[in-house]
Amino acid sequence: MPAHDATPGMVLSFEEDRERAVSLAQTCGMAHATVARHRFPDGEIKLTLPASLPPCVVLWRGLEYPNERLTEILLLAGAARDLGVRKLTLLAPYLAYMRQDMAFSPGEAVSQRIVGRFLAGLFDAVVTVDPHLHRVATLQEAVPVPVAVALSGAPVLAAHVAQRRSDVVLIGPDEEAMQWVEQAAAGHGWAYGVCRKVRHGDRNVSIALPEDLDVDGRAVVLMDDVASSGHTLVKASHALFQAGARSVDVAVTHALFAGDAVERIREAGVAEIWSADCIPHATNAVSMVTTLARALHAHHLNA
Repeated sequence: MPAHDATPGMVLSFEEDRERAVSLAQTCGMAHATVARHRFPDGEIKLTLPASLPPCVVLWRGLEYPNERLTEILLLAGAARDLGVRKLTLLAPYLAYMRQDMAFSPGEAVSQRIVGRFLAGLFDAVVTVDPHLHRVATLQEAVPVPVAVALSGAPVLAAHVAQRRSDVVLIGPDEEAMQWVEQAAAGHGWAYGVCRKVRHGDRNVSIALPEDLDVDGRAVVLMDDVASSGHTLVKASHALFQAGARSVDVAVTHALFAGDAVERIREAGVAEIWSADCIPHATNAVSMVTTLARALHAHHLNA
């Protein structure tokens, strides 16, 4: 039977990812199964996969809690190979440990390189959304698998923003956000720019608004790939209101929002916070399932 007529395989997920993984499987015409997890008193975990697996398997597993989940995928990938899986794809809507791509002082572990090699040793393909890549041009440089696909949440978020706001000014909270802001603005004719950020520590930054962009009386949307502590968004919001912005909203792909980040962002005057469902969160406003399904059809099912 020709390869393109073969059974497209199965999507595996853990219980907390089940809803989105089932939706993906149904969209792609694939089966779905949930991996059972047991935790022993000493913290070790035991995983139970289906006793029989097809040759092609996709694992949906976001890495927003990376330290334990990297152990999970190590165990799962090994078990899947033992069960005869020949093509194993990691679909990680959020891919952790991509930020540190160089050693800033002697002896620092370059996590992007190390975790990238780790993943490449387990999987044949990796599909993710808006990985935090700064000094490398492609995902494959960071994760050297045969197929490495980096999608973007910016177009999906931009479409949602367009339904909720008019006459938008799109601003990135720092220079690294330019790739997302530029992509999101392109299809809508919005004015856009990025702030300049000086980081004095994990929770101490200063912000300068783009000098050539007038926000007085305008609806501003702050867009970025990830929001963690929220401090940068808070500082940017304060600066925008001081510059006369009529309203400020936030649109992010990855809603990490550690601690009381959401509360502090709202206290800064932000009206709406919209995130993609790469990480399950109360602010989720758009789904990436259709985008991810298209990528699987292009790079997994038809390969």
